[in-house]
Amino acid sequence: MSGAMQDFATHPTDWLVILPVVLALLGGAVLLMLREAQFWLALSIVAVIFVSDIALALRVSETGPVAMTMGRWLPPFGISFVADLTSAVFALAAAGVTLLLLVYLRMDMPDRARRDGVYPLILLLLAGVSGSFLTGDLFNLYVWFEVMLISSFGLMVLGGRNIQLDGTVKYGFLNFLATSFFLAALGLLYGTLGTLNMADIVGRAGAANPAVLASIAALLLLAFGMKAAAFPVNAWLPASYHAPPPAISALMAGLLTKVGVYALLRALVMLLPASREVLEPVLALVAISTLILGPLGAIAETNLRRALGFLVIGGIGATIAGAALGNAAGLAGSATYVLHAMLTITALYLVAGLLEAMTGETDTRRMGGIYAAASLPSLLFFVLMLAVAGVPPFLGFWPKLLLVQGGIEGWGFGRDGWGLALWLAMLGNALLTLIAVSRLWAHIFWRAGHEAATTEAPNPDLKPLSPQVRWLGLGSAGVLTLVVLLLGLWPEPLLGFGKEAAAGLLRPANYVVATGLEGAAP
Repeated sequence: MSGAMQDFATHPTDWLVILPVVLALLGGAVLLMLREAQFWLALSIVAVIFVSDIALALRVSETGPVAMTMGRWLPPFGISFVADLTSAVFALAAAGVTLLLLVYLRMDMPDRARRDGVYPLILLLLAGVSGSFLTGDLFNLYVWFEVMLISSFGLMVLGGRNIQLDGTVKYGFLNFLATSFFLAALGLLYGTLGTLNMADIVGRAGAANPAVLASIAALLLLAFGMKAAAFPVNAWLPASYHAPPPAISALMAGLLTKVGVYALLRALVMLLPASREVLEPVLALVAISTLILGPLGAIAETNLRRALGFLVIGGIGATIAGAALGNAAGLAGSATYVLHAMLTITALYLVAGLLEAMTGETDTRRMGGIYAAASLPSLLFFVLMLAVAGVPPFLGFWPKLLLVQGGIEGWGFGRDGWGLALWLAMLGNALLTLIAVSRLWAHIFWRAGHEAATTEAPNPDLKPLSPQVRWLGLGSAGVLTLVVLLLGLWPEPLLGFGKEAAAGLLRPANYVVATGLEGAAP
């Protein structure tokens, strides 16, 4: 038994892998015991997490994947945390988004929610998200999913309004099903391979029964597809994400579904590549349906944040398209799209909260005249809507360009033409998304007043933003929009990240070596 134990000390820099999770968990526990200065302490903790994620991303970019195994047990017996460039950058983006959301929340959250624990719950959610990105063990991934689920329940229901309770029930039911399917798949996978360590699975999957693994992969696809809100298991997202306050909606839309996509890419592309090939037609069909139906739902929707929820769904289709293509360009497009969506969708929800504060409405038909009354929110929304539609040179253009390139390279894969179908679906998604956001722009900004006979009359319900909202709300949304704009105008770091992320998923030898299971690499 001693051969399964470490007889050496963990290098101090390797603690960077676990530090974001530990800080978030300890910070949340401390905040639960405090009643005063919660905001400043939470902001300080997340800032430290952000700095540690920067250090981790720099370390990984210089030396390759970094791993740490808990409890002095050697892998695969101990639970490993592994950071490659994909997971490190995603964790960094999650911490950065959360940092800005805390500032926005300062002006958006009622006092009752602060008393009821909104800041500890946000830190718990960040711990779950960071843990999901950085874990190297599938059962530990399930644990972090549960942490996210618990904290997101609490955040959705804070305030106690009927619409929040209704949204929480819908959100909870589907996500409970997803975690149940995930747990069932883990039991089957452990029974088949005898391990749930990701690096160990890479080496053992090739010798297992391919039919059994394909069945397990299909169950994982269902579980992660529900978490990511892919068609046809996506109805919970637009029915729930509009219910909590805008800052909480932004946090959930920007982070939670992206964890589902990340898990899907990690499991099907890196761990079970042969099963992914078997499921290519299913992945392609899911991606195409999600790509088209998402923006169509946004076109038909009149509630602003529900419309944004459908745009989130359309973006999930783009990420699954990369997994269906399975080539380097497609996977690079998926990875960069996840990063783009974490930033752009979060910023859109923040701006939506400002628009609701100005108009007192959530229905776009009763908004109007904002362009003439407030130029800065109008400008932010304009930049973000072009980014989410993929208009060059904004941020969303580059992931979609990679996905289109992957579709061209994959024409005829599987001898059924799914590559061409995905290419056409990507172009259709871009067009429909542009129509959807243009419709929102026309209703909210271009039109002078309410939809009715008085459309040309000025909107009498517009209220000026208070100084606090201008500084905190516009400031945090503006910083995030600036990041989106700069990454679109200077895409080299983004494209380099996508290339490295795709290489890590397709050729995981470095990931395996970092974990200490060199003999498991295929």
